[in-house]
Amino acid sequence: METPTQHYETRLRELQDALPVHERVARAAAMFAWARGVISREILSRTGPLSAERLKWETAMRLYGSDAAACKLIQAQLDHVPG
Repeated sequence: METPTQHYETRLRELQDALPVHERVARAAAMFAWARGVISREILSRTGPLSAERLKWETAMRLYGSDAAACKLIQAQLDHVPG
């Protein structure tokens, strides 16, 4: 027997699967933008004001810093962006 939570998750998955591809992609992009915004605000609350370019790369480092290759590329950008 499904719990109410399992039922909700199953129904949500069914509804999401029924969406056209372009809507699923749009929703994923919106969720990613939301996550970037949350991370950017956290960075700004910790560091104070940053240039838009610096904030973009600091956010990227938080998102992709666990990937060594990405970290190296992002750090190269950060090294050339003023605060």
